[in-house]
Amino acid sequence: MPLVLLGIGLYVLMQLFIGAWVSRRIRTEADYLLAGRSLGYGLTTFTVFATWFGAETCIGSAGSIYAEGLAGGTADPFGYGLCLLFMGLFFAVPLWRRGLTTLADLFRQRYSVRVERLAVLLLVPTGLLWAAAQIRAFGQVLAASSGWNVELTITLAALVVIVYTISGGLLADAWTDLIQGIALIIGLGVLGVAVWQQQGEMLLQVPAERINPFHGYDSWWDAAEAWAIPVFGSVLSAELVSRILGARSAEVARRSSLIASGIYLLVGLIPVSLGLMGPMILPGLEHPEQLLPRLAGQYLPTLLYVAFAGALVSAILSTVDSALLVASSLVSHNLVVPLLPGLSERQKVWIARGGVALFGVIAYIMALYAEGVYALVEEASAFGSAGLFVVILFGLFSRYGGEWTALATLGAGITSWVLGAYIFEWPHPYLTSLGTAFSVYLLGMLLERMPIRAESVSTS
Repeated sequence: MPLVLLGIGLYVLMQLFIGAWVSRRIRTEADYLLAGRSLGYGLTTFTVFATWFGAETCIGSAGSIYAEGLAGGTADPFGYGLCLLFMGLFFAVPLWRRGLTTLADLFRQRYSVRVERLAVLLLVPTGLLWAAAQIRAFGQVLAASSGWNVELTITLAALVVIVYTISGGLLADAWTDLIQGIALIIGLGVLGVAVWQQQGEMLLQVPAERINPFHGYDSWWDAAEAWAIPVFGSVLSAELVSRILGARSAEVARRSSLIASGIYLLVGLIPVSLGLMGPMILPGLEHPEQLLPRLAGQYLPTLLYVAFAGALVSAILSTVDSALLVASSLVSHNLVVPLLPGLSERQKVWIARGGVALFGVIAYIMALYAEGVYALVEEASAFGSAGLFVVILFGLFSRYGGEWTALATLGAGITSWVLGAYIFEWPHPYLTSLGTAFSVYLLGMLLERMPIRAESVSTS
């Protein structure tokens, strides 16, 4: 364990060094929030991949598939892989061409400032939930590797993430995501090869019902609900869109998303295969999410186990830094800066950095004291996203619908989700909220009677 802790420590120090090195190049708000819109294919591809390939993808999908078969992998890796594919096919180019700084800028350009502010209020909580869960997961990895108490390790984890995200912004995130993505692929690849060499024939013995992706659903509506949440709930997430906006061209944004989706699905097949074989290799696990760590401890020598631990840390860091930066950018750029006209670019950067620190502390408190962070994170893709998806869809591809239609749709989406998921416990709350949002937008569009002229694209 001391060797594992040393390896993690050296890895984290490297991330801090990269953040400090990149920070010297930060001059403007666009430099900090969008890496100066300069990311090429390599950085864009890996920052999209690594941001999305979180700890839940490694640990959660393997555990779900262990317990439920391939149907347990609906969200990860298949749903989120499709989400990246759809981003590249349909959304990357029109989003990039609008010259946005944050996703919320689109709501202001196309609808109004009031719609922009409501969108920020819906987008920020999801990012904080993701960040809190990842900080807690990082703390648990450190605790398992060191023997220290979880509270101390969560504090150290939060400090590390806040410091290097503050330093270099999206450019630092992109460079560390490149390293983290490579480490993640190597770590999972090493574990996969080690298990396949000794137990690979078990894949041929997996029962047919465990490789049916629709097994266990009571109806097609249940299956549609399970697939709709990761695809429609995340394809236009603020974290993903920020990576697209940082690309140096629309074509780089499009192709990088498509490549990242392929990498995501291929690498995601490693925990999928291990999850399918898991009940035969390690039967009777009380906590299925322990599958990958247990396999790593059983099949990997110490040095390779260090590589696997580094892969888990990579998955965690690449997700939490993105969540903190995006939450800060939405509040600083879309809420605070407009209230303080005449700010210099340097002052805007420091406001954004202050936002990272503030939201990092909030996420740290949530990680430290909240018991059900992971359960809340499972809801994050669905919470409020139906209305956001519909409003963005019509905003990007049509001139119909105005401010009040957008406000009503956002309100209807979140209200129907809360009612269906938490109060009345409807069987398909996300599909219901998505259908409600579409219906409200279409009704509002008809009531407004006339098309509006899309506002001229402005660089934010």
